[in-house]
Amino acid sequence: MTYVRKGFGLKAEVQDTLAADYTGQLVDMLRARDYTLHAGQTTVRLAKEFGFCYGVERAVDYAYQTRLKFPDKRIFLAGEIIHNPHVNAKLREMGVVFLAASGKGFDYAPVAPSDVVILPAFGVTIQDFQTLRELGCVVVDTTCGSVLNVWKRVEVYARDGFTSLIHGKFYHEETRATASQVEKYPGGQYIVVRDMAEADLVMDYIEAKAGKPTPRPPLSRTEFLEKFAKAASDHFDPDLHLDRIGVANQTTMLARESLAIGVAVGDAMARAYGDTHRSEHFRTFDTICSATQDRQDAVVELLAEPLDLMVVVGGYNSSNTISLAALCAEQVPTFHIADPDEIDVDGNAVRVRRVGPHHHEDDIANWLPTAGALRVGITAGASTPNNKIGQAVACIFAIRGERVDTSL
Repeated sequence: MTYVRKGFGLKAEVQDTLAADYTGQLVDMLRARDYTLHAGQTTVRLAKEFGFCYGVERAVDYAYQTRLKFPDKRIFLAGEIIHNPHVNAKLREMGVVFLAASGKGFDYAPVAPSDVVILPAFGVTIQDFQTLRELGCVVVDTTCGSVLNVWKRVEVYARDGFTSLIHGKFYHEETRATASQVEKYPGGQYIVVRDMAEADLVMDYIEAKAGKPTPRPPLSRTEFLEKFAKAASDHFDPDLHLDRIGVANQTTMLARESLAIGVAVGDAMARAYGDTHRSEHFRTFDTICSATQDRQDAVVELLAEPLDLMVVVGGYNSSNTISLAALCAEQVPTFHIADPDEIDVDGNAVRVRRVGPHHHEDDIANWLPTAGALRVGITAGASTPNNKIGQAVACIFAIRGERVDTSL
């Protein structure tokens, strides 16, 4: 296997193409004007941290470099490079073939040794790596450095005999890849909790097993295994594998919830077995990536201002975008759109992802007030290009019938 992790030295050659595909003039104007645009009675405020993070920029850059480096080779991508429909569509236009999911990894049946496979920013499982190694093809690895840091943490947990309790979504590519790291050591175990409610089930089980009272009726062993059947390692046994726990997380989850889960699980172990047990049998580290944290902090800062509504731009399957929308929805009406193409300017309608645990999309009519003063906040997930943010801003002013002064 030819393994490439640092690109092909073609950054300068693809820079103009990347800028043409993803740069947004209105976003540049917002930055230059203290993240604010006014026109008539409409004000748009942009969060100060938004859009493409370093890891996403790197992944997209390497994908473009790969196409330039191998103009005549078949190029495959394990899933999506990032969770943004516009970016993935661009790669398809460039002839990149997307591999379908298969089990906990991807189906590499179409790949030949003479082909190239790009690994996404989320990474792939250790089983995927082994398959690619056996194929002997060229592998371009764009796995984000923040994700690699979590892998290292989980690997150490497994090495030291700790079960990894991962705050994340068991079906998400990043979490599948992270969880697989425990398999580097015999007997390595993991369990994935989606939120504090699922973490509560784990904590109740720990305390009940120790004979302590619990705030809720604890699950039986059978119920526990059924509940986490898809979210735990193959031979996970709650009676054996909740004795030593190390907490980690999917890097794009809501940071405050990840931190709260870490504290709560440690406290539950102390209540069950005492502080000494906790100090010896429990570990936790904040593995939220800095870009995710920065974007969430910027949204919290923006929400301190008077706003009539928030628009959050990013893929419906983008975890960090979903977290931003959830933060916003706590304080102000929030519209999570995958792409500005979801906005019907003439009809003043929009297609959104409803904020909440049950994913569904909905069409909303007359979503934007067309008269009176209006202050709109806007942000975007770490996989959303600037041009899509700018297009969303342009749609807002167009619905309001107001023209932005574009002179600098």
